[in-house]
Amino acid sequence: MTTAEAGSASQAPGKTGGAGPGKASRPIIFVKELSRRARRRLLRHFLALSSSDRLLRFGSVLSDELLSRYVENIDFSRDTVFGVYDRKLRLLGVGHLAFAPREALPSVSASTSKERVAEFGVSVAASARGMGVGSRLFERAAIRCRNVDIDTLYMHCLSSNKVMMHIAKKAGMAIHRDYGEADAYLKLAPANPASVLQEAVQEQVATLDYTLKANLRAALKWLGSLPGIKRD
Repeated sequence: MTTAEAGSASQAPGKTGGAGPGKASRPIIFVKELSRRARRRLLRHFLALSSSDRLLRFGSVLSDELLSRYVENIDFSRDTVFGVYDRKLRLLGVGHLAFAPREALPSVSASTSKERVAEFGVSVAASARGMGVGSRLFERAAIRCRNVDIDTLYMHCLSSNKVMMHIAKKAGMAIHRDYGEADAYLKLAPANPASVLQEAVQEQVATLDYTLKANLRAALKWLGSLPGIKRD
């Protein structure tokens, strides 16, 4: 899979975090695991990608029809998909963690003794660039890999994909470039009580954030239906 910081949305993903003097504040980013119930929002996110962004994310310019087929074929019982929502419950970022037998990825199969490896792809809305959404999605994916006994996390992208290269270098991934494409993989530490607790807490907090946003949306919709009341 490949990656792009692309698409369109207009709201920040969470609350504003603190910042030092002279530094712009950055929102707190909540990464939530998605289920098959999120297919509609996933499709909306991918359809918002421009042609160049689709090329970066998927390695080719997928048509709307192929994007729809891709979303419908995501196997949530096998793979894991993460998302970052804005206050209107639009997906600002999506990370797809696909698990495969190590033989399926010859470039990294020699680096692990585990039966499976994981491949990660990420896309981030244009309005959310520079906020660390892609990195947070990657970090969450890495924790999941550790906790399901996978020690090698793999990414594939075009060498010109600066977003992917930035995430890979920041994570300390080994990068191999060849014919305009790049393979990167990260060796992960084994799971421990701290990593298991960290993932559980992150998911609980993200679920709470999502619930609060959903309830607020429902309340605003109800208020907007009352005579004489307008909602923005």
